[in-house]
Amino acid sequence: MALTMNHDIAVLQGAFLLANKMCLPSSLSSLQKADWSKVGHSVLEAVQELCGQDELPSQPTDWKQKVVCVVWLKALCGEIEDDVEAAWKENPFFPLQNGLPDVNRAVLLELVKSVAAADVFAHMLLCLPRAQIVPELEKLAQHVKSSPTREDDVQLFLDVWWELWKGRDERKAKRLKLDTVEELVPSASTDVLHILLHTLKDIKDSVSSTDVCHKALSVSLDCLYTAYMIDQEDKLPTKDKMHILSKAVGIRAEHDGKLSPELIWEVQRDFRAAQTPSQFQPNTMTLGEALDLITDLTQFWLNSTTIKLGDGVNVSYSAFRLEQSVNKVLAAQNKACSSEAMCETDEHVTKINTLRSLLKSLTFPASQTTPETEAEVTMTIINHQLDDYQNFALLFASEESWASSNEHWLDCLEKNKTVFQRHDILISLTSTVMGKLQSENSDVNQVKKLIKVTADIFSALTLEDKNKSLEAMMQLSTRGFFGHVVPTDVTTGFEKELNMTFNCIIQGGGGASAADSQNNLSTAATLVARVAFQNPEATLRSCCHAAIFNKGAFSLMAKILQQLPGLREQTGGINESEKSQNDYPCEEKKDERDVSLLCRCLQNTVKKKSLSSGEKEQFLKFVDLMMSADGEERSCGFLTQQEVVNVFVLPYLSKGNSLFDIELTLKLLHTALSVDVLHQTSSTHWVLGCSPFPLLYILAQLLNQTLRLWEQPPEGSVHHWSMETKELLESVLATLAQVVGVEVAADPDTWSRALFWLYNKVEELDWTVRFHLKPVWGDHFKNEVPLSLLTVCDLPEQEWSGLNLPQYGQGSGLLPWMECCSISDSLRTAMLSGLSLDQRLSDHVNMFSKGLLLALTQTLPWCSVSQWSRLLETLRELITSGRLHVPFSLEYVDHLPLLDLRRFSCELRLSVLLLRALQLLCGSSCSDWLSEEGWTYVGRLYAHAMREMLNSVKAKLLLGANASHTSPMVTEETAISVEETYDTGKSHMEELEKPPSQEVLFVLSQLFCHVQHIQVMMPTGQCEPLFLTSLEILSHYEAIMAAFPDSSSALESDNTRHFFTTITDNLENQEMKVVLQQKIAQLVVAVEAH
Repeated sequence: MALTMNHDIAVLQGAFLLANKMCLPSSLSSLQKADWSKVGHSVLEAVQELCGQDELPSQPTDWKQKVVCVVWLKALCGEIEDDVEAAWKENPFFPLQNGLPDVNRAVLLELVKSVAAADVFAHMLLCLPRAQIVPELEKLAQHVKSSPTREDDVQLFLDVWWELWKGRDERKAKRLKLDTVEELVPSASTDVLHILLHTLKDIKDSVSSTDVCHKALSVSLDCLYTAYMIDQEDKLPTKDKMHILSKAVGIRAEHDGKLSPELIWEVQRDFRAAQTPSQFQPNTMTLGEALDLITDLTQFWLNSTTIKLGDGVNVSYSAFRLEQSVNKVLAAQNKACSSEAMCETDEHVTKINTLRSLLKSLTFPASQTTPETEAEVTMTIINHQLDDYQNFALLFASEESWASSNEHWLDCLEKNKTVFQRHDILISLTSTVMGKLQSENSDVNQVKKLIKVTADIFSALTLEDKNKSLEAMMQLSTRGFFGHVVPTDVTTGFEKELNMTFNCIIQGGGGASAADSQNNLSTAATLVARVAFQNPEATLRSCCHAAIFNKGAFSLMAKILQQLPGLREQTGGINESEKSQNDYPCEEKKDERDVSLLCRCLQNTVKKKSLSSGEKEQFLKFVDLMMSADGEERSCGFLTQQEVVNVFVLPYLSKGNSLFDIELTLKLLHTALSVDVLHQTSSTHWVLGCSPFPLLYILAQLLNQTLRLWEQPPEGSVHHWSMETKELLESVLATLAQVVGVEVAADPDTWSRALFWLYNKVEELDWTVRFHLKPVWGDHFKNEVPLSLLTVCDLPEQEWSGLNLPQYGQGSGLLPWMECCSISDSLRTAMLSGLSLDQRLSDHVNMFSKGLLLALTQTLPWCSVSQWSRLLETLRELITSGRLHVPFSLEYVDHLPLLDLRRFSCELRLSVLLLRALQLLCGSSCSDWLSEEGWTYVGRLYAHAMREMLNSVKAKLLLGANASHTSPMVTEETAISVEETYDTGKSHMEELEKPPSQEVLFVLSQLFCHVQHIQVMMPTGQCEPLFLTSLEILSHYEAIMAAFPDSSSALESDNTRHFFTTITDNLENQEMKVVLQQKIAQLVVAVEAH
């Protein structure tokens, strides 16, 4: 408000000097209230001239505020001693103030009244501390009560009063700055409300017009309400607030001629002041005293018929405000009396009832508003961000009638996107937009713009709010804005945006740094979220398509979706009815509520096109990632294991589809069972919602079909099994049986019927299958095995019983014994501990060893890798315990080497045993047992056994330093690595004892000969696993010779090379023969190099 000496100041000073001159022989410093009308014309004309300049852009100064401030300061100078020396330095108004004649309070207050500056005066009052406001109000009260008191004095008083109530929050900061001034001791003279109500009582006779009467009573009731009846702001629903504001603004606009933002702001201030606890809480005035005063005022004006409530057509603003005030006070009185909060005494009850009856006698004409006015008021509040604009935006977004009928609705939405960037507002807007899209007369361009604006608002939300909005959209419609028929142009436009989004993401998915990748992921998630908000189902379909058919995209799609858990539709879990005795019928159709949208989209994607092996692998990995829990953000995966099994496993397993479908479904089931679920809340396992007993039976049937997979399948058979499938079946069945077994053990009575059903169903299958289900029924049933097994193994009768099976005749006991050893570790332990064999009788040991060799020959081709590993362990234990006799003959050497081979006895005997078994298997009587694929698999099992033996031999050479080392693929780098390993072992062993390098070379030569012997015997003649094993043995041989040069002389090395070459000459495959002989030739070169 800084002033400079100019023409305007001179005009104002001149006007006051003229007014002062007109007071002669008196002056403005002693002016009486009644004399202002005689001398104030020049001042008013000057102020009007200066205030008129406020409307010009070049003169933004508020002269009304300046004039009131300067005159008030001048009046204060006359009341207190003023330090001129300090004033001219500190007071920015000193030039203007010093040029004015002395004035008194009458001049100030009459000027305020004349220029309608009550709001300015009240705001300046609020800048003072409470201790200074009270005396100023007392001076105002004295002035309005002084003679003559006219209605414009009452109007001034009421205006200042109400502005104090309205303006308190706006000036709070300035008041706090001055609050260090010591407050007065509470008394009647310092009670603001006491002063105001008593002053109004004193000047009530001067109220002659209905409008001022309404205003006075309204202000009184509002002050009563905010000072005594509430302790926090009334929170009306926004729609109710909008109705009240629209009525008030409509009434004001009729008189002012224009609905403007300033008008709405003023009405909002009135509304807020009447709903918020007053800052001028009474110090001494009691509720009873306030009730007495207001009751007297109401009674007086009713008796004088000053209160006239209109003709029902032209409702005044003051009458409308009075109606609102009366309704609030009546409601508060009813509530207070019912809770006895205000009715402390009978006297209070009487006073309240008296005022209530008076107020109830008032009847108000109905005030009306139109939808157009309501919409215009709401849009003005939003456009200018007036008080409570965001809640009005929420209301605006939810009013479908405005959206369909008001032409400015979309413009307001488009211009105020930032206002609508709140989750709850957006969802209301979305519902309204969806309703508008369903209307028959939708304009295509308008629909496009409407969807774009809504998507823009969504895109500006935080990721957290995006997910909340996506979740809400999924509940509204899984197809978003396209859940109903929309114009074709709109659909086409969205499809283009959808395709462009995924093309950009997939094309820009690689070749970035870690930081850039994170930024790219966030950007990609934002782009996908935008189209997903418009149509979740179409977006998820595109995600699924990209994840399956775009190479390597499954990981990116999974990461994007994990950023958007709002798209994860909630599905139904297990209920008690599912955990029932009727659980065994396999349900092919599941309730759609149990299948999420993503799962349905995946299902549709894989149904539309036959998948290649690579696409199926991507599908499997994508599903795995979607089931995996994100520990930081969610307690469960995007897909639940239950829905994956119900949708992609049960239908395919039960119907029996093509080969790869079975393998894929088994992999899916294995993946689902392997997923680690964080914070599982259900007390029962999810698998109970997947018909577990029928599922176990189906898996048992499939396993039964794989037991003789090398046999010629029956004509018309659907499946041609592989050992990989059998291995997977065994793993899945074991895991599932373990899970179900835990549930059965926890509640056996509930599952007893289902348990018997499953046991009876698997009786038709091979006897070995039941042992895979042993965890399910635990000790409920005995272990049933062929009777012949009980003749070679002592097993307790209370746990074991015999089956009379024709394929297991007399003397075949060791065959089921070995089959049991291969099924599980626990069964292997039981078989070994119960084996009936008297080692003191050599005949028994010889017979057992021969019988075991035959049983091994019969069992080997049908073993999975895990089963074969158990059998090898069984054979080692039998050899080391002396129960299995395997004589070792020197078939590949002319002279007995002077070596200590005792530590390698087990490996040599086991190798010979396998050689004898393969000799039997490859003999003329057995060579037609297996197909070419079967022989290749037998070669793989034998190669697996030889690799285990190589690891054992190497570990003994290195004194166990690398006992767990697994030999890598045979390459040049591997040979170097092996040599370095042996060099390390050599340096360590030289400190302890002489390493058995010669013995190891001998053992390796024997193993090499055994492998070559078997490879020559194999009907296929070119078994690649055996070829690779031979290369690996030669690499180890070469490395040992290089690490321990003294282990073999040049002559011995040359003889070995010649011997190995001679053996490999028997190979039919020329390529394998050449490679092996080249490797053999390198053995001599390696020795000479050292």
